[in-house]
Amino acid sequence: MIQQHLSNRLIEGGLITQEQYQAVLQEVEREGTRFFATMLKMNVCTEAALVQFLSQYFRLPAVDLRNAKIDPQVIKQIPMEVVQKYRAVPVKRVGNRLTVAMEDPSDVFAIDDIKFMTGYEIEPVLASPLAIAEAMDTYYDSASQFQDVMAGLDEQDDVDVVDEANDGDDGADAAEDAPVVKLVNLILAEAIKKGTSDIHIEVYETKFRVRYRIDGTMYEVMNPPMRLRAALTSRIKIMANLDIAERRIPQDGRIKLKLKDREVDLRVSTLPCLFGEKIVMRILDKGNLTLDLAKLGFPEKGYKDFLRAIESPFGMVLVTGPTGSGKTTTLYSALHHVNDVETNIMTAEDPVEYNLFGINQVLVKEDQGLTFPAALRSFLRQDPDIIMVGEIRDGETAEIAIKAALTGHLVMSTLHTNDAPSTISRLLNMGIEPFMIGSSVILVLAQRLARRICTECREPFDVEKDTLVRLGLTQQAADKATVYKGKGCPTCNNTGYKGRVALYEIMVLDEAIREMIYKGANSDELKKCAISRGMETLRMTGIRRMLEGITTVDEVFASTMDD
Repeated sequence: MIQQHLSNRLIEGGLITQEQYQAVLQEVEREGTRFFATMLKMNVCTEAALVQFLSQYFRLPAVDLRNAKIDPQVIKQIPMEVVQKYRAVPVKRVGNRLTVAMEDPSDVFAIDDIKFMTGYEIEPVLASPLAIAEAMDTYYDSASQFQDVMAGLDEQDDVDVVDEANDGDDGADAAEDAPVVKLVNLILAEAIKKGTSDIHIEVYETKFRVRYRIDGTMYEVMNPPMRLRAALTSRIKIMANLDIAERRIPQDGRIKLKLKDREVDLRVSTLPCLFGEKIVMRILDKGNLTLDLAKLGFPEKGYKDFLRAIESPFGMVLVTGPTGSGKTTTLYSALHHVNDVETNIMTAEDPVEYNLFGINQVLVKEDQGLTFPAALRSFLRQDPDIIMVGEIRDGETAEIAIKAALTGHLVMSTLHTNDAPSTISRLLNMGIEPFMIGSSVILVLAQRLARRICTECREPFDVEKDTLVRLGLTQQAADKATVYKGKGCPTCNNTGYKGRVALYEIMVLDEAIREMIYKGANSDELKKCAISRGMETLRMTGIRRMLEGITTVDEVFASTMDD
């Protein structure tokens, strides 16, 4: 409860009426919430007006936590439980003095407790209740959110498992203790809300941790108690219809979730490690799947070249890049573009990541004899127009795919190579003859994903001109260039990045490049020829995106190689 003198001053100052004050008090008593946070929740006054009033009343400076970048070492000075209890976030430390942002700096018990716990002299400053809540979520990662959501999970973030193969199986009871079920639901719900691509659950000798991969970067989000590791692993296995008794070999499964109005698939992989099973769940959220080629960020010329290739009646289109670079999204977008009632499209995938209407998708099962070559041979007896092979992994698959491309079918597939020209060398290493490659492949697209600068906190960034020259700019271009970087804000969890942008390298196999393939040219020679024919390399694309203010110098260096 706030002091009587303060409540009188709030009313006298016009921030709240007597009737509103009583209404806020009733809400506080009913919900067990804090007074100032409830005022803002009920829209009694604006956040700025409240902070200004309290700053004058307590005669303390106010700190803008949303634009502050707090040192992680400072954050560690006060444990999460204490931050939650007193709504007090450490801001900076100078010598023996620790500055702490509080929504109620008159709470002498909180100040004394923090002083005793840390051993520092405490200097309180004022901050908005909403900003403190956001700072807790940002700087204490998801830990505070995990506790808050855990308490209200049933009402707010209920996750339903769509168990298509094992509905009503009583064998799931062993791992369905309420805390474990809630914890797993919470991990999944938070991952989906944060835009996570992969969830990693890992067991070590003395530590059990959960990490999320967000925009290509891994973040540790929580450390569940070690005693829950077996139950948590079993719970996920049950959801994925895996054998909970088998812990010696890897297993793969799938979970289908309903989170409010969204349906999300998770691809589950378990792997026996030294101290237990590691679980990785790839989140396949159809709501985040972009199937419009025009929205994928192709350069104008590259977009036209790619459209021309996928609209060809026959030939092979290859998309290359490392795992997680968006190859599947590009292929699905291409299939979506050419999908109509007049076209018979067949795909062989391992696994099938998204179900697409109008496309006949086959899940490859190596252990049952349904391999990529076997599926391709069957496709040729199914009157196909377009064939998509999830990945060319060996010479046999490559040979059948190329023969299909040479006999009147359009074939799309992926390969793992560093750039577009080296794809030709990879096919040659698989035993494919140069004349078959030159006659069948019509376009190779290499791609990477670079992190986008957060638009909420983007600002110009001074970088040494020598660094830009080393990146690939001319001295004249480097002198004129303006580059940007994210300052860090609650929107991007203080990383400076939000989302990712694709970088493309598109090599069209015209007569000049085909002639070089027939002559046995290496990757470097093919690259020089392709650049002379108008190909923009991954590094060139990255530089263009950097100069457009979409990504940073660091991301271009990290995502691309020197030309």
